[in-house]
Amino acid sequence: MPEVGIKAIFEVIQGIKSQDDLYGVMKMICDHFDVAHAIYFWTNSDGAVHHVGTYPEAWLTRYLELGYGRQDPVVHACYHSFRPIDWQDLDWSTKAAQAIMTEAVEAGVGPQGLTIPVRGPKAQYAVFTISDDTCPKAWRTKCAEHMADLLVLTHLLNDCVLELGAVERHSLTRPLSPREVDAMTYLARGYSRAKVAATLEISEHTLRAYIESAREKLGATNTVNAVAKAISHGFIII
Repeated sequence: MPEVGIKAIFEVIQGIKSQDDLYGVMKMICDHFDVAHAIYFWTNSDGAVHHVGTYPEAWLTRYLELGYGRQDPVVHACYHSFRPIDWQDLDWSTKAAQAIMTEAVEAGVGPQGLTIPVRGPKAQYAVFTISDDTCPKAWRTKCAEHMADLLVLTHLLNDCVLELGAVERHSLTRPLSPREVDAMTYLARGYSRAKVAATLEISEHTLRAYIESAREKLGATNTVNAVAKAISHGFIII
């Protein structure tokens, strides 16, 4: 079977009419870039995580059910960056991170990976990942060679998902500021107000102002309700 060129893949994505067609695109991507896996994760307005790709279903189920995203260096890096993230550049020294990588390798995912985060309208969030078990040097070369195409591919996939209605648009017209997002995120992770303030290097008085501002924008009755609404609307990822 002849290789499908990248322009043809772009055209296929732009012509997709159903989410069911996205899996076929992921297989085309794997073949074109000669990688083991390709996967696209996104969140909708209720905060639920959706995905389509070639990762083994058993690994995905285990990852999501055990909440590995809370310790995964890739997830943490994506939250703080708009740039593509090569897994080699991350800190895998903690026991939790090492355990995740060990299981990922055993499942046939990695150890090499490139993850591209993307933000859409109304705080919609998604990531596109390719992964393989090639050597680190060869992986660097491959990523550098195809980076421009991968970036275009990621944004085309995101546009496709948005147009298909996979990510619901919510009615909030006042998005949270970056600092309000930070405050809500750390509270959602169980940090005390004192720890959040220390982490953000601000006073508790300033933190209180961010929380109250976020609460007002979200139409929440209290801080707990504000955190829940921030998650459900896709403003924060935990």
